[in-house]
Amino acid sequence: MVDRIMVINGHPDARPERLCSALADAYVRGAHRAGHEVRRIDVGQLDFPLIRSQADFVANPPPVIREAQAALQWANHLVIIYPLWVGGPPGLLKGFLEQVFRYGVALTAPGERVQGLLKGRTARIVVTMGMPAAAFRLVFGGYGLKSLTRGLLWISGVGPIRSTVLGGVESVSAPTRQGWLRKLEAFGAAAV
Repeated sequence: MVDRIMVINGHPDARPERLCSALADAYVRGAHRAGHEVRRIDVGQLDFPLIRSQADFVANPPPVIREAQAALQWANHLVIIYPLWVGGPPGLLKGFLEQVFRYGVALTAPGERVQGLLKGRTARIVVTMGMPAAAFRLVFGGYGLKSLTRGLLWISGVGPIRSTVLGGVESVSAPTRQGWLRKLEAFGAAAV
């Protein structure tokens, strides 16, 4: 089966030497090798306004956001890759997701029976961070991940949602980094 995959590189700095860019490249490479269709978005390359009011949230989104919404509705698997910043996703990624996951795309409108509109889609979230992955999960409860998995994707109907947490990225050895890239390439080939 050919999957339709939307890969979001959520690092605000989309330069190719960033680890998040390399991980996105690896996932896309594996997906293409397996014959899957892929659409990739590098949030750091986009220009869009932040939502500052309810009026902004219900207004027509700018063209770059409408394109991302179309890719989200096209996809049956979503991959979001981002660095942990101040305990959660970077602000630019959160602003992007607020723009994309609007009423009529991710959730029913207020006043209607609450329903996630993205049922049938699966997701993989990949989080990179300086601290050890075990500390993130055990000491901090993984809340910077839960805000996306429960607070956005699950409520929108996405499931199952898998996660990969890569810790200690500043001090990791070259072989470990290569292992992470191979892992993401394998995930891409399997569309998981």
